[in-house]
Amino acid sequence: MSTKKKKKRKKKQHRFFWFVIKLQIVLMLVVLAGFGYYYFGGYADQIQQMRREAVQEVSASDDSTFIPSQTCSVFDKDGKLISERRGDKNAQYVKYEDIPKNFVAAIISIEDKKFYQHNGVDLKGLVRAVKATVMSKLKKSQGGTQGGSTITMQLAKLIYMQPKQTWQYKVKQMFLAWELEKRYSKDKIMEFYLNNVYFANGYYGIDAACHGYFNCELKDLDVSQTAYLCAIPNRPSNYDPVTHPDNTITRRNLILKNMRDDGKISQEEYYEATKEEIALNRPKKSDTEKINSSIDTYTYDCATRALMEQEGFQFKYYFDSDKEKKSYGEAYDELYSACQKKLFSGGYKIYTTIDMEKQKELQSAIDDTLKGFKDKSKDGTYKMQAAAVSIDNNSGYVVAIVGGRKQDSDNYTLNRAYQSYRQPGSSIKPLLVYTPQLERGYTPDTVVDDHKLKDGPSNANNTYAGKIPLRYAVAHSINTIAWQLYDELTPKAGLQYLKNMNFAQIKDGDYTLATSLGGFTKGVSPLEMASGYAAVENDGLYREPTCVKSIVDSDENVVYTSSLTEKTVYKQDAARMMTDIMTSVMDSGTGRSAKLADMPCAGKTGTTNDHKDGWFCGFTRYYTTAVWVGCDYPKAISNLSGSTYPAQIWKAYMSAAHEGLSSLDFLPYAQLSDDFKNQQKQEEEEHDKMREENQIEENQTDDQQTSESQQKDNTTDGSSENDNQPDNNDSNAGDQNNNSKPEHSGDNDSGESGGNTDKPENGENTNKPDNSGTTDNGGDTGESGDTGGGNVQ
Repeated sequence: MSTKKKKKRKKKQHRFFWFVIKLQIVLMLVVLAGFGYYYFGGYADQIQQMRREAVQEVSASDDSTFIPSQTCSVFDKDGKLISERRGDKNAQYVKYEDIPKNFVAAIISIEDKKFYQHNGVDLKGLVRAVKATVMSKLKKSQGGTQGGSTITMQLAKLIYMQPKQTWQYKVKQMFLAWELEKRYSKDKIMEFYLNNVYFANGYYGIDAACHGYFNCELKDLDVSQTAYLCAIPNRPSNYDPVTHPDNTITRRNLILKNMRDDGKISQEEYYEATKEEIALNRPKKSDTEKINSSIDTYTYDCATRALMEQEGFQFKYYFDSDKEKKSYGEAYDELYSACQKKLFSGGYKIYTTIDMEKQKELQSAIDDTLKGFKDKSKDGTYKMQAAAVSIDNNSGYVVAIVGGRKQDSDNYTLNRAYQSYRQPGSSIKPLLVYTPQLERGYTPDTVVDDHKLKDGPSNANNTYAGKIPLRYAVAHSINTIAWQLYDELTPKAGLQYLKNMNFAQIKDGDYTLATSLGGFTKGVSPLEMASGYAAVENDGLYREPTCVKSIVDSDENVVYTSSLTEKTVYKQDAARMMTDIMTSVMDSGTGRSAKLADMPCAGKTGTTNDHKDGWFCGFTRYYTTAVWVGCDYPKAISNLSGSTYPAQIWKAYMSAAHEGLSSLDFLPYAQLSDDFKNQQKQEEEEHDKMREENQIEENQTDDQQTSESQQKDNTTDGSSENDNQPDNNDSNAGDQNNNSKPEHSGDNDSGESGGNTDKPENGENTNKPDNSGTTDNGGDTGESGDTGGGNVQ
């Protein structure tokens, strides 16, 4: 770089430096001016009132104020107690003198470097936070906003307040912090904070977190484990060691760096600690706790969101910008943590719709089906996993939810039923492609053309069925048809249906034709799939899934009552036609192995590339159940497809769930629309006209042949032996467009075997799916034809 350029660059940097200084001064003036305006501009009484309240609340406090003690109870549909939980369950309150020094150093290094210098509020820190946020925007960096709350302010929020994005909230928080600092020593404030702060997964306080994640005493933690735990409180959902271990490690390393820079650990200690591999060692649970663990995690999540709803929080799933999404995420995390703490320590009673018999049946179906898979990960978790959700179609509430296999080790308590997102394969087609197209005039008997596509997926062995009914294409999961209909529909229109049902992980990269085969960037959860299929069974009406009916506080006041609202996603006739089509999946298609003996049922299989994920989603008039099977870290599994393990689990559970119930048929759909009738009539007329023209040509040929024969007969003795025989060419000429269901023949549907099924009359095997399919990271697979990556059912 030339000297001239260097000088020019330095000059720019110099100007930028002074710009930042001036900006900081302006920001400080704005803060002071704003405070002065509110104080002297008509808000004096309001602010003085907040100050008086802060003085009263803190003055009335003592050590017991900071020790949560009330129990949260969960009840099943019959009002029987399922479980109890406290924020400090199985944990001891830790006095300051028993808190390891490294723990204090770690939390200060990341949360409040000036803790021992400020008086509860760090005004300079607030200005720095504002400046950092502004600079982040100016540089268009992806770095987060910097918090300005001190540990004392965070303690005030934990004990006295519910998070709100208002200036009054912030002012009240500051007054509380000032009063706490007047009443208690720094060490006492640190003690209170570390015994109340949330460490995710229901652990409040350092002792609960220590035993919950490492099953050891505080004094036995090394510096790396200490920093690891201190990484969580900033955003518990984002730094959860169970669901986001990589995020936790990244923040741990930042804390270790800060501790080194602060002189709390040496360079060597820093190096060793960052290299240490963290292995969770969570305590074992009883068999009852193992069965209930899936219920607990989901119930507490539903109840926490219910309290957030009561606080007026507006839930969102899609955003216009990254800025909006990030701001929403921060507000969500803050209120979620506060509401969950309130739930765990406030003596609340949660009444659910969980049916414990069905819960046990669903857990048993998963455990029994996968008992042959014994391989485990380092943390003791079974590698082969499954998750399932069952919804009562009458009420719309969740009656059973299982997030994984029951096992001795409970180091990994991820509830895959609602916390994991995986590629759905062809199980997404009814929600994304077929029901939307049934709204637009297609019917189960509409003739579609299975043929080789120039820029799309190809069928297995490059065989195609030609003209077939839509019912047959769905029953045998023919990908070329889904691709064509989705192309006609457009990804934008199709994905809107999923967004209308709050599918939370639709990404920009999903707006491709690959999603018609289940190729998503992130994927879907079993809970989302169950609620989507339940909407189809419910005549196209979607109900947000939950298992919480009501919440009662410690004074027996009902603070929340659920009222499921219905939202029309699909037209009634389209939903009923889709249901009717999916009965064919069970009767003669890829779902034959899941068919129930004495109960009408409908469903769809799903299998991803290389057999990494298998799905079965289906319903009766009574229940809708979605099942996923695969590994936490996706890998190919021999013989895994939608029609094997997922279908076995689905059938085992649904058979047990329907014992003693009367057989109920699905509701019929109405006749075809007038427009579609006219379209079919026009096609039939054109077809008849073509047949007539072919017949005329054949008759002319016959007349000519007869004339020639007569001329020949006139020159020979006797008469032709064939004169009285029918014409061999007169045989339904041109009637090759078969609109009926193809004849039954053998099925070779890769991986999804069982019994006989349909085969087109021309003998071409259409039952093997194409090789384009989806990949586990979704997106662009299949758009360039046959990828050779495996089958998608």
